[in-house]
Amino acid sequence: MSTAPILVIGLGCRQGCSAEQLLKLIEDSLGQAGIALSAISALASIDHKRHEPGLRQLAAQLNLGFEVFSAKQLAPYVQQLSHRSDIAFEQTGCFGIAESAALALAEQFSGATPKLLITRQKSPLATFALASIG
Repeated sequence: MSTAPILVIGLGCRQGCSAEQLLKLIEDSLGQAGIALSAISALASIDHKRHEPGLRQLAAQLNLGFEVFSAKQLAPYVQQLSHRSDIAFEQTGCFGIAESAALALAEQFSGATPKLLITRQKSPLATFALASIG
């Protein structure tokens, strides 16, 4: 008997991005993939975004855990990224926040090798990615 996969969302955003803007990106991305928001286990981002109001409000609104990782913790996932952003690297030390954070949190949950189920999706103010285990 197989268990349901662990699904986690990685998010990057510009300062001041609202919970509503983030939720729209998430719902649009999950909807295109046919994945219910209720299937998500947690949210992740880079430690620079630890106190970002939109991310914190979104996690509270969805009743999901919100984990952050340092650029050093995200660095091992660079080979799995679908897109590498030099701008993100200049600002944070990480080439891809959404994808790296999703992969890091999925691996933290299980210890198994994670995979990107939805690669980087972008809105004017945010980026989204979905990683899974199982």
